Amino acid sequence: MQTKKEQTTLLQNVIEGIQEKKGKNIVIVDLTGIIGCICNQFVICEGNSPNQVSAIADSVREYVRKKISVKPVSVSGEQNAQWIAMDYSDIIVHIFLPDRRNYYQLEHLWNDAKLTDIPDLD
Repeated sequence: MQTKKEQTTLLQNVIEGIQEKKGKNIVIVDLTGIIGCICNQFVICEGNSPNQVSAIADSVREYVRKKISVKPVSVSGEQNAQWIAMDYSDIIVHIFLPDRRNYYQLEHLWNDAKLTDIPDLD
């Protein structure tokens, strides 16, 4: 379990890692206070191709490791790079291809979750 400050620092570094590889449509889903959730926050974004999805995941992994010496507990989906999930315990990062994101619509699974959009860097 991370402190609030550690979670905030992790979140900032995850977002910077996503933006470094031009990840788009970043949304933070705040799940704190929702009973039965496996984490406190989802960070959801998308890349335009499997190569970009992989590059975003690599960027997040390296950015977080270099800046705050934290490694993901697990990473899944790297084989086909349509949806990569990176588990940082209290924060889970989801990197999608646009059609996969549209199909699963994770940001809408919890009606009472607070959504925060992060503007794209262009």
